[in-house]
Amino acid sequence: MKNTNIFTYLKSDFASGLVVFLVALPLCLGIALASGAPPLSGIIAGVIGGIIVGFLSKSHLSVSGPAAGLTAIVLTAITDFGAFDIFLLAVIIAGAIQLVLGFLKAGTISNYFPNNVIEGMLAGIGVIIILKQIPHAVGYDAGFEGDESFVESGGSNTFQSLIGALDYVQMGSIIITLVSLAILISWDKVGFLKKLRLVPGALVAVAVGIILNQIFISTGSSFAISGEHLVKLPIPQSIGDLANFVTLPNFSAIGNTNVWVTGGTIAVVASIETLLCIEAADRMDAQKRYTDTNVELKAQGIGNIISGMIGGLPMTSVVVRTSANNNAGAKSKLSTIIHGTLLLICVLSMPVLLNKIPLATLAAVLLLVGYKLAKPAVVMHFWHQGKYQFIPFIATLLGVVFTDLLKGVAFGLVISVIFILRGNLKRAYHFRKEQYADGDVIHIDLAQEVSFLNKAAIKVTLSKIPGNSKVIIDASDTVYIAHDILDLINEFTTTRAVDENIRVRLKGFKDAYNLENSEEGLNKVSVHHREEAIRRHASQQSRKSEFAPTAEDAMDKND
Repeated sequence: MKNTNIFTYLKSDFASGLVVFLVALPLCLGIALASGAPPLSGIIAGVIGGIIVGFLSKSHLSVSGPAAGLTAIVLTAITDFGAFDIFLLAVIIAGAIQLVLGFLKAGTISNYFPNNVIEGMLAGIGVIIILKQIPHAVGYDAGFEGDESFVESGGSNTFQSLIGALDYVQMGSIIITLVSLAILISWDKVGFLKKLRLVPGALVAVAVGIILNQIFISTGSSFAISGEHLVKLPIPQSIGDLANFVTLPNFSAIGNTNVWVTGGTIAVVASIETLLCIEAADRMDAQKRYTDTNVELKAQGIGNIISGMIGGLPMTSVVVRTSANNNAGAKSKLSTIIHGTLLLICVLSMPVLLNKIPLATLAAVLLLVGYKLAKPAVVMHFWHQGKYQFIPFIATLLGVVFTDLLKGVAFGLVISVIFILRGNLKRAYHFRKEQYADGDVIHIDLAQEVSFLNKAAIKVTLSKIPGNSKVIIDASDTVYIAHDILDLINEFTTTRAVDENIRVRLKGFKDAYNLENSEEGLNKVSVHHREEAIRRHASQQSRKSEFAPTAEDAMDKND
């Protein structure tokens, strides 16, 4: 893709950064409280994840911060150590291990996550968001913001919490949720409101939620929302008071074996979650840019080292915030940097105002994010793709919902591998030309069986094809090509090849592959053919938008 300065998209990225800030604020606080850590430690991790990791990362959409998947590890470690400052040393160790993993190029394992498992993970997270936010939407805020586990800390499960919320319905929260949803849904669809698109609908919803609640409070209405139903930030009275909220690591525990074990555990779990999220973020990206996952591990490592040094929680790239970023229209990593900067500025300068935000209005924002990830069309798409696509997808979705993210993905991967091992795992293709020279024709002949396990090699090969070259991709001998590989070829042909003047001829592709063969001679590939490729790609992307979230005016879709 053509290189662009991150400030090219300042207008859209500022708006999306603001939305992610609103989503991240309660999540950072909720995850810190659920982890048994000081509230400010979650904010610190969010700031570092936004500014430092956002700057170092090569991902255009992913947003890093404290992760719900680490809460159990963090809570157990803090309890066992008996001191938060000793735990911070484990965070620093985890960051150092991630840095080493990045240099060892461990990030390449992300290429072996099949697309149906990634999509199943996203849909599962979408279902979790909806189930977890419904109680907050009706005024039942017993669970912490950001909880993603089916079995909750108190021993109950997600469905029991939903039923229990019926006994704690707060009408003020319901009113604010419904008003917020109405604003969010109509903001980019109603004619006269489209003129105000520069202002994010989420910001308007939050402002209206605050105003409505203040009216309820001032009139003495029973609808008034207070206490645990609002955002709760610590409010420092002075600079010295703020310093008291920050904990520094205790390096005297460096010889404690348990600290090293905890650091290693955090590094492994955080790295896997990050790689999963990066792969998902690349799937969401409308411009189909690929992230260097080894650089991402290094960025996460540096972020965790700094976070541990100044009293922050461990962090990962997080699906919920990344999805919100994409849905809000982010175009570059400037969005996540802006979100981290806003967290820093607003938490220091206006905690009193932020503490007036009802959790119900933030629940409305997250409900829409969840719906866009888990539309019924997602399930139907994979159903129509056949059992080899649908079963791993639905297994991952259910696994994520009823266990957690890592176990759900592992379940889906196992099923995918079982299916694929039934086929032929021979070399995916034959590449006839090893040296590039002007005027050469590059031949890529696909083998009989091309599975998702071959995705890494094919992705690297396609990424190294130079601009202004001529390529023939021959599928004449294939009997099976994985959906992931077809996506790669389609995206290369209709996006990168068009941008970089690469002439591509597709040969021997079966009708079931939904890729149109180019039977004319390679040298006769015309502008018309390239325009036809773009048109086909746009049509396919339109259909995909029914099952995969994109950054292209998400609110304009038929939700």
